[in-house]
Amino acid sequence: MSSPQPQMPPAAPTWEAAPGSSYPGYTSPIPVVRTHLGHAIASEWTKIRSVRSTMWTLGVFVLLVIGIGTLTGVVVANSDPALSGESPLGLGFFGLLLGSMCIITLGVLTTASEYGTGMVRTTMVACPSRGRVLAAKGIVFFLVAFVVTLVSASLVAFLHVAMLEGQGAKDPSGGEWLRGTVGISAYVALLGLLSLAVGSIIRHSAGAITIMIGTVLAPLVIALFMFSESLQGVRDALFEYSIPNQLSVFYSNSLSQSGPSGWDPLWILLGATAVAFAAAFALLEKRDV
Repeated sequence: MSSPQPQMPPAAPTWEAAPGSSYPGYTSPIPVVRTHLGHAIASEWTKIRSVRSTMWTLGVFVLLVIGIGTLTGVVVANSDPALSGESPLGLGFFGLLLGSMCIITLGVLTTASEYGTGMVRTTMVACPSRGRVLAAKGIVFFLVAFVVTLVSASLVAFLHVAMLEGQGAKDPSGGEWLRGTVGISAYVALLGLLSLAVGSIIRHSAGAITIMIGTVLAPLVIALFMFSESLQGVRDALFEYSIPNQLSVFYSNSLSQSGPSGWDPLWILLGATAVAFAAAFALLEKRDV
């Protein structure tokens, strides 16, 4: 009697990769989409509109700009004489100067707060292209800040013109309207964008906000205490290029007799913001999150 032949184990199944899938024998039901800047912008828009800090800071900004602007208009309208031959648009300066602190704060929080909470790690995992993330944050923030500032500044401008009509104030020209609404809104939004870049560089909310508020207020305050004649050139430069003076230039009410005029402050701030963003991009690629 012959001994039974040993049975061979069954051959291992041969797996073939399914079309469009790197995993053999499995096709994901989730469509594979190549991501681009638009997806990053959508993500940042979701984040900026869903956090409470955005609503609080923008709400306080609108309250300051419209509230102080309206109060200033009422005081000037009840004074005797009121504006004599001057444009009433300049009265919006006071509310925007204080309101810009809110835009600065929001700009810093847009980037620096993610480092404080550790959320930046999740963001970078979802979008490994760090430059794309920073660009998306900048685009979304600038558009939000510009639109909110434009609506607030335009409303205050129309209120001032209506309240001071027939009281000696001159009718603003088309160029003055453009600088006092669109120009000032672009400047304030760029100031917030500069704060966003500084927040990305510093990675600390309180530190970046302190730096930006010092940048806005320190030059003018320092210039006020320079009494020596030998420092006159430095004092004049601090006056001319301080943020409050550049804001007033858009209303044709410069604090100095020389320095930037017309649209010059916008180009100056645009250059400073571009330099800050270049530094932020470079550091974001080199440093760990």
